[in-house]
Amino acid sequence: MKLADMPITFLSLPSFRYLFITLLCFYAPFLTVFGKNVPSKRAAKPNIVFLISEDNSKHFMELFDPNGVSTPAIEEMATHGLSYGHAFSNSPVCSVARSTLITGTLATRTGIHLHRKIQSAPMPDGLEMFPAYLRKAGYYTTNNAKKDYNAEEGEGVWDVSSNQASWQNKPQVEMPFFHQETYTGSHESRLHFDKERMNSYVPTDDPAQVRLFPHFPDTPLFRYTTAYHRDKIREIDDWVAQKIKELEEAGVLEDTFVFYFGDHGGVLPGSKGYLYETGLNVPLVIRIPENWKHLVPYEKGDSPEAFVSFIDFAPTVLRLAGIEIPEPMNGKPFLGEGLTPDELESRDEAYGHADRFDEKYEMVRSFRKGKWKYIRHYQPWYPDGLQNNYRYKMMAFAEWRSLHDQGKLDEIEGAFFEAKPVEMLFDLEQDPFETKNLATDPARIAVLNEMRVGLNQWLAAHNDLGFLPENLLVNEAMDNPVAYGKAFHPELIKLIRISDWATQPWREVRENIFQTLQSGSYLERYWAYMVAATFGKSIASEYGSFPDWREEEQAMVQLRAIELMGILEIDNPFPALFSWIQGTRDPVAALIGLNTLVYFLDHSRFKPQSDPGDLVVRATNPEVERRLAYLKGTW
Repeated sequence: MKLADMPITFLSLPSFRYLFITLLCFYAPFLTVFGKNVPSKRAAKPNIVFLISEDNSKHFMELFDPNGVSTPAIEEMATHGLSYGHAFSNSPVCSVARSTLITGTLATRTGIHLHRKIQSAPMPDGLEMFPAYLRKAGYYTTNNAKKDYNAEEGEGVWDVSSNQASWQNKPQVEMPFFHQETYTGSHESRLHFDKERMNSYVPTDDPAQVRLFPHFPDTPLFRYTTAYHRDKIREIDDWVAQKIKELEEAGVLEDTFVFYFGDHGGVLPGSKGYLYETGLNVPLVIRIPENWKHLVPYEKGDSPEAFVSFIDFAPTVLRLAGIEIPEPMNGKPFLGEGLTPDELESRDEAYGHADRFDEKYEMVRSFRKGKWKYIRHYQPWYPDGLQNNYRYKMMAFAEWRSLHDQGKLDEIEGAFFEAKPVEMLFDLEQDPFETKNLATDPARIAVLNEMRVGLNQWLAAHNDLGFLPENLLVNEAMDNPVAYGKAFHPELIKLIRISDWATQPWREVRENIFQTLQSGSYLERYWAYMVAATFGKSIASEYGSFPDWREEEQAMVQLRAIELMGILEIDNPFPALFSWIQGTRDPVAALIGLNTLVYFLDHSRFKPQSDPGDLVVRATNPEVERRLAYLKGTW
């Protein structure tokens, strides 16, 4: 019988459906040749992608802040995943933040806490950068393209790291991948525009209508700069949309955890480089793939209250990949099999640190617990606005300082250029931009003490190497910073105790300081001078009881003694500083001395007796050259 002669019932609707489904199942694997690149085999492990934008805090996205801009692609990610309002970089600057991410370690413990590095630190014994563990487990690992690590990378971290690196080049379809990519268009340098750019570029938002941070002067330049940065947030969103589209078109989106986050806060003045929330609190959205949602202890669309920090990202990736987390990592995973919301939601703490940024030194630590934020300034005589050449390339930054010099700022706006309290305490629910210090409020003494103790316990538990002057760190500790920190621990406990004398009245610590200056170790005397300096001119009448700075045998102790003399306004510090800086053959020591010199040059009543631009430094490095360029007026 011919097909034409068959009864029509042979191709009845149910039979036709059966035939169609049978053919579709048979030919489906071959359809990728003509359609989307849908993998014929699923990977045995989830893919993981980091989409990292440079220099933006959560405060500019409507998803996290009602005054932010709309970011449709990132908001769409959140509906298919999680948005974290309490995600923190442990440091507010690129190299330190990225070093923390890639190692899963606290930078102050592993010697990678200074930006820019003068010397790379080795990875801690028994630890590799986390993509190396993924590679060993069969992942294809790619980075496009920024690294900026303060630690030595070692072998086997990336299959490919370049501006052409792509997960799409993996050699086998079923191979899982980890891909990291950075959007650079939002970097601080994008705000180094000039007046010509201002005249030619019209921001999306009317500058006259944007909401300024409360510590900013209300000027056309600050308004324009804010509006300009808001457009960079929109550009980030467009970039995220493109990256999500690439995954979707390749048919791997529902097998891929996509992390979008900022590499630290910033970048408007007073954010990047500072331990305020605008410098630390980053946007974090994680898209959960349908095929691996069982690894997440939340529902899609949730906004966890749990605090997560950059030290937690590496262990989280390894847990999602089913890989054992190396013991030297400091963080805790916040996604992965076996975790519960109750456990995660109890996490309400975050720690921050700021040390050297390029040529600018100051040691600051922060502790966040729930709504409370504690900031500890160990060198509070240095204003936040101390010269940092790169920062002041931004016209708004320079205008801010100029307005302060002209006496045109109110107390909140001008605080950036003044000496700071030793301790700050903020209620972030009532004061999200940290303008009302509650550290002296008698009603908050219990909270203040709790936060101080919490920070000190963290510093001691993780052997904070910031208590070492950097030249000592470079000369003695960098072969193995972690081992050095363990050996240093007993003395660190003493230094933390000495540093806390700055939080007490002078009359209660006076004898302790003088006794330490008579019989203490090198570092104990170094810190005793710094603590004395926190009391400022109020103890000038006591200066006769201090040793003469010329009697100090250790060069760095001598430097702090000279600094104290100037802060108490006993004598002009410039002759002694010039001599000290010109006498050292250690470029890192010279850099520390130049930091003190620039402080007195810009923030004291004293004037140098000779041109600082003529200063001859016997030992130099790129950061020293930055300071010398400023002194010469060529920066």
